[in-house]
Amino acid sequence: MHVNNLDTLFGGILMSYIDDVASISAERHSRRTCVTASTDHVDFLHPITTEDSVCLESYVISTGRTSMEVFIKVIAENLKTGERRIAATSFQTFVALDENRRPVEVPGVIPETPEEKKLHEMAAVRAENRKRHRHASQELAKALTTLKPWEYSSESEQNNE
Repeated sequence: MHVNNLDTLFGGILMSYIDDVASISAERHSRRTCVTASTDHVDFLHPITTEDSVCLESYVISTGRTSMEVFIKVIAENLKTGERRIAATSFQTFVALDENRRPVEVPGVIPETPEEKKLHEMAAVRAENRKRHRHASQELAKALTTLKPWEYSSESEQNNE
């Protein structure tokens, strides 16, 4: 197990598992190759220890024209006591691609379980938040530089002359 100095699972390892499982849900739903468009967030709610097994569940909870929002639930189970807890949750967005790597339409989704219905209710709000966040990220990127640190200081000196 990939653990840190506290004997808990590294967050980056769990994030990799989350992306893997979510991509399977997106591809099963669309029956297309899919790419990750965004990870809204990963909420680490409880540590996962070396005494735990880990189960990841994911499913598509809403769709756009070519995109799918996938919810991922991470359940840790203590192997000795059987205690189960929600260790993490995440929302990711995937885009389905055709053979030419162009976005392609995806089928809609009909929530069935109470959990799916609850998550589906707020899908439009999350989509709007993602849109605002993406716009803010694009604006921030305009102010960033790709210069190497040693190039940046000499460019700053030239601009001050």
